[in-house]
Amino acid sequence: MSLRHALLGLLAEGPASGYDLLKIFNISLANVWPATQSQVYTELSRLADAGMVKVAAEGPRGRKEYAIEEAGLTELRHWLTEVEPVGTERSDLLLRVFFLGQVIPEQARTYLRRRAESAAGTHERLSGLGEMVDQGQDDLSVYGRIALEWGLRYSAMQREWAEWAEGEVDRISRSRGSRTGERECPA
Repeated sequence: MSLRHALLGLLAEGPASGYDLLKIFNISLANVWPATQSQVYTELSRLADAGMVKVAAEGPRGRKEYAIEEAGLTELRHWLTEVEPVGTERSDLLLRVFFLGQVIPEQARTYLRRRAESAAGTHERLSGLGEMVDQGQDDLSVYGRIALEWGLRYSAMQREWAEWAEGEVDRISRSRGSRTGERECPA
């Protein structure tokens, strides 16, 4: 996903200033695609230069309200229906898990416990968004609820997996210790 398409999607719901878009980002999209103020304003300028959005109104202190143009709507619809999502093929988390045998089991368990706690925290934060999203019937609320459900299920799965993995490390280290009488240290 690109910031370009996120902004086009938000502007498809109605005109908004960069400030308004950033507020919407922070309460909805920041969980899947965070953006800074400078990124939003830079991308809005690029979209305007490309003819995908226009400045629909100007206000005090240089405030600009942007509206999507037909070219922007066409680009958004093309991206939504014809461009395959790019799956994440790299996982720093799983790469570390793959090499946890290089640390003592307690360190491995601690790493996995932190992953479980982090996922639980994400789940709790996302659960708090549910009340806000459930109130609207507009497209952003309806489809936002669907995206939120993915986040809730994914964070729950991450927590459950990390707890299971921590138990596996414990089980394996106990098994190795009882067979060899060795301390909990990697070879």
